[in-house]
Amino acid sequence: MFTGRAVFHCFVPPFYGRLLGRQLIEIGYYSLPVVGLTAIFTGMVLALQSYTGFARFNAEGAIASVVVLSITRELAPVLAGLMVSGRIGAAMAAEIGTMSVTEQIDALTTLSTNPFKYLVAPRLIAGVLMLPVLVLVADIIGVFGGYLVSIYKLGFNPTVYLERTWDILEPLDVISGLVKAAVFGFLISLMGCYHGYHSRGGAQGVGAATTNAVVSASVLILAFNYMITELFFAI
Repeated sequence: MFTGRAVFHCFVPPFYGRLLGRQLIEIGYYSLPVVGLTAIFTGMVLALQSYTGFARFNAEGAIASVVVLSITRELAPVLAGLMVSGRIGAAMAAEIGTMSVTEQIDALTTLSTNPFKYLVAPRLIAGVLMLPVLVLVADIIGVFGGYLVSIYKLGFNPTVYLERTWDILEPLDVISGLVKAAVFGFLISLMGCYHGYHSRGGAQGVGAATTNAVVSASVLILAFNYMITELFFAI
């Protein structure tokens, strides 16, 4: 019921553009450092671990393919979703939970302002819009991290490495990751708003809501990751 009401108010006016802009910056711009660092080190360690494994079978040439497919299909959307969940989901639950236990949400209703439209809808829209942007940036940074390790530590030829990366990469690989990102953004925002909205019991309730928002969003990300992968790549 909460999800249905939240989605409904995302499409029905009035819209609060200033609140939406604030959430776009909060979710997108301020999450760039943590997502970028996660992506570049993931790409670097993926290239290094792939080399140690493939060297046993004289298949070092497949490293470029493994790095770009793993990053774009799975690692960038999942890791970005988990990192943003820890940062944004917790912040949403804490903010809305504090408003709930201090009766600020009741005050909004008294002032004829719909809490779903004012608090929930901007966060849902911003999450769905900004997570794909973050994942696209993570794709680029993660592949670049694998490139750095492959070229400057493992001694690969830069031209050959880039050619193999472009040859194996298909639009569906990137699109599937961006679809996952949009779904993950929705889940993160939804769980943060839901647990914050229903928090009770003062500071202890806000703390529990924050924990529950991060845990539930993380579990749903992993579950929906499998379902979307099955949808795109089932044989």
